[in-house]
Amino acid sequence: MQHPDHCDVMDLLPLSPRSFDPSLDPLASLLPTSGDTFTGKRPKRTAVHYRALWKTAIHQQILLLRMEKENQRLEASRDELHIRKMKLDYQEVGTCIKDVLAFWDRKLSVPGRAKVVPLDKEEVHNAISKGVPKGRRGEVWLLFSQQHRLRHRLPPGRHAPDTPYQDLLKQLTAQQHSILVDLGRTFPTHQYFSAQLGAGQLSLYNLLKAYSLLDTEVGYCQGISFVAGILLLHMSEDQAFDMLKFLMYDLGFRRQYRPDMTSLQIQMYQLSRLLHDYHRELYSHLEEHEICPSLYAAPWFLTLFASQFPLGFVARIFDILFAQGSEVIFKVALCLLSSHEGEIVECDSFETIVDYLKTTIPNLTHTQMEETISKVLDMDISKQLHAYEVEYHVLQDETVDAVLQSNNSDRLDKLEKTNNQLKKQNMDLLEKLQAARQKIQSLEATVENFLSRESKMKHMIRSLEQERQSYQKTIERMRTCLPPDALADVEMTHMVKPAQGPNGKAKPTAKKP
Repeated sequence: MQHPDHCDVMDLLPLSPRSFDPSLDPLASLLPTSGDTFTGKRPKRTAVHYRALWKTAIHQQILLLRMEKENQRLEASRDELHIRKMKLDYQEVGTCIKDVLAFWDRKLSVPGRAKVVPLDKEEVHNAISKGVPKGRRGEVWLLFSQQHRLRHRLPPGRHAPDTPYQDLLKQLTAQQHSILVDLGRTFPTHQYFSAQLGAGQLSLYNLLKAYSLLDTEVGYCQGISFVAGILLLHMSEDQAFDMLKFLMYDLGFRRQYRPDMTSLQIQMYQLSRLLHDYHRELYSHLEEHEICPSLYAAPWFLTLFASQFPLGFVARIFDILFAQGSEVIFKVALCLLSSHEGEIVECDSFETIVDYLKTTIPNLTHTQMEETISKVLDMDISKQLHAYEVEYHVLQDETVDAVLQSNNSDRLDKLEKTNNQLKKQNMDLLEKLQAARQKIQSLEATVENFLSRESKMKHMIRSLEQERQSYQKTIERMRTCLPPDALADVEMTHMVKPAQGPNGKAKPTAKKP
């Protein structure tokens, strides 16, 4: 510990986040002061003093490292609190009183094993009607998912795959382009998601990518991004992924995102039937202007109202949704339409009605949101929805049968025409066949005639041959009987006699030159 440059020995001590206080320095009694250094006086040091010096220095260094780690933890905690505050930056619908806060604190502070005990439905319903604390909303949703899985066991084939979230993030998805395009469209005005490729968009991308790899049948659909965004505002990525699987598989929302959209068609029919049975005037007015539910309600169902309505209102819908199931979407839609029935009926054109449904209804006042939530909690339409779904399938079967009958009728007509054509062709072929048979018979008769004539001619030839042979024999006998002189005269006479033609006349002989 020598100081040839006459520097202050205090500069050699580890720096502390706090300002240095010499009175609190445990090494001050062991190290020389600046005055002693300049005067050249050096106190005598023993091994014990140097051992104590190093021990104290090491202890203080360890203390400094601990303080630096604590500072880092505090910084991370401050960042986490800032992000959490940023996520929950929306106006809450209703306020939770102390009794409600105490109720949720008791339920959420229960140990893990005790949470598998089913909660009292009536008690939970009353607590939801009074509100859910914004800061612990994600925990409440996780509790509701656990309670639902206790009461409802999915069949083996309908369970979500067990692939871990972190393993899915290491893979590549074919839906990457669609997901990246929709990141900027999802809650563009919210601070957490507005920054391009910020923390919010990156978390949203991870969540959507993981689900598209997990559920290859659904993959990615635009409405899922808003649902995933709501979940990320209230919990971590891992928890949001688990809750997204719960929504899709346990509550059955993945059916409406399938490529055929059959479930969404059923939902639109059910909503139309609800309007028909409970709000006939509004139903007739919409039908008169040819406005079907898919024109205005499809985004409500695909995004669970998150794309158009205030976040505080959507969060309250999710509170009830996780507790009661998918029928909550129908109840919210029916309450919204019924509360604006008078204004919608006053709209007298297609454009004004659609504009009112898409722009005016989502701009709810705080009082309207509270009234809607209160109506939704008191409404029960589960039996009607089941009946409408059965009715839809019956109508679809009848439609299919009618189409099949129509197709069968058309097919029968085509077959009759084809049969008539074939009959006509058959008659023509029969006529041709009959004519051919007659010609064959005629040719056969001619052949038989030729054969008979040939036979007769062969017979005549044979008889003539026999006659010729007999004549030759006679001539030979006559030659043997005639004298030689007479035979020579006969031969000369035969040579001089002109040849006769077929008509018995003599043929003219050619003159010698």
